[in-house]
Amino acid sequence: MKLLQFFTVITLLAGFAAYNSSVTNNTKDMRDMQSKLTDKQPDSTVKTIVKTEQEWKEQLTAEQYYILREKGTERAFTGKYLLNKETGVYNCAACGNPLFKSNQKFDSHCGWPSFDDQIEGAVKTERDSSHGMVRTEIMCARCGGHLGHVFDDGPTNTGLRYCVNSVSIDFERDTAVK
Repeated sequence: MKLLQFFTVITLLAGFAAYNSSVTNNTKDMRDMQSKLTDKQPDSTVKTIVKTEQEWKEQLTAEQYYILREKGTERAFTGKYLLNKETGVYNCAACGNPLFKSNQKFDSHCGWPSFDDQIEGAVKTERDSSHGMVRTEIMCARCGGHLGHVFDDGPTNTGLRYCVNSVSIDFERDTAVK
């Protein structure tokens, strides 16, 4: 019986040590990502749009409201822009703010449209510790709509992967390109 108690205590201590290490690594990773994003934050001259939640409900579809205003997530591999290869600009579905250019998009195989950068000042970030994870949420700098999250595992020189819900964006095709 004492041997069982001993192994239980050892297992608990090992689990706590692993958890503590994970939290420390997550905190360091968050600091590293924040330093990459510091120069990308919107300046104070961005004209923000403020509406009541009732006004947003009247303007947006139920799915758009859920994602943009309630910070929801669409199911992976279901978004209409996941496989889009056309040239143009991705705008906020709530306010039309230009967010990402098509040349910033890449296939990350994560199930959501991914971009390695943003249009300068178009996206703001905030620490998100929901669902037992520590992540960096991305939001439209103009209306505050939830777009998704940004991660520091991108394959390009920015090192970033903006993982975006298709429902939160609209695509404006460049008509000059044939």
